[in-house]
Amino acid sequence: LPFGAVFVEMFFILSSIWQHRFYYMFGFLALVFVMLVVTCAEVSIVLCYLHLCSEDYRWWWRSFMTSGSTAFYIFAYSLVHYAYRAPTGGQGMLAGTLFVGYMFIL
Repeated sequence: LPFGAVFVEMFFILSSIWQHRFYYMFGFLALVFVMLVVTCAEVSIVLCYLHLCSEDYRWWWRSFMTSGSTAFYIFAYSLVHYAYRAPTGGQGMLAGTLFVGYMFIL
């Protein structure tokens, strides 16, 4: 659910960064970031509540990983974007390593 809130904006950001274009919509980016934070918080609260209702004593790691899994989906989408949409015309292994390294940091 949180990844779905930022899916379209991720496409524009990745296209801008890796295809040497300028990104101008910083206000919309801030709005999408706020939506991502609010959605992650709401999903974490609901799932934490459900774990506490079922008397699961290991709720703290699951509540953390609920929002943390969004980062995994964003990284996986960046790999899909690189594989299918990024212009890799002959850059080779160095360009792929650089892309994966930068996206891992982000």
